[in-house]
Amino acid sequence: MSGPPQKKAFPLRLDPALHAAIERSAATDLRSVNAQVECLLREALARRGVKLADPVRPRRGRPPKDSQGDTE
Repeated sequence: MSGPPQKKAFPLRLDPALHAAIERSAATDLRSVNAQVECLLREALARRGVKLADPVRPRRGRPPKDSQGDTE
C-alpha cells in the first residue's frame, strides 16, 4: 500500500517566547504547533516567490466499500 510520502523530521530549537507565540497562533487556527510551523514556513516562502507543490494530505473519512464485498 502506497501512502503519502513521509515527512522529514529534524530537531528545531526555538526561543521559549517564540514557541509560546506559535502555540497561541496554532490554537487559534486549530492546528498543532508542528502544522503551524509548516504553514508559517510555506507562507514565508510564498512571499519570497518560492514555488512549492501543494502538500500531499492523507485522505480523510471512511474508505470506499469493496466492489467484491457482499451487497446487502
